[in-house]
Amino acid sequence: MGIPTCLAIYFTIWWTVLFAILPLGVTTHAEAGIDLGDGGDPGAPVDPKLKKKFITTSWISAILFAILWVVLRYHLIHLPNIPGGAH
Repeated sequence: MGIPTCLAIYFTIWWTVLFAILPLGVTTHAEAGIDLGDGGDPGAPVDPKLKKKFITTSWISAILFAILWVVLRYHLIHLPNIPGGAH
């Protein structure tokens, strides 16, 4: 795998993991008993802790990418050849 391919795969893994991590540990305004008055969404998070979630997402994605790289590099799982273009 080349560098652009590795970056694309890592970014795809990162994005998927981010959406899995986002709802963890979130307390909504309704759950916290905070009245937002008019126009506020009671389902909005009180403190989403995005910096912590981005860091967590990055290291989990790095571990998953490393596992995938090892599997592909050492042919631990055989992937069938995908035929090229129409000949």
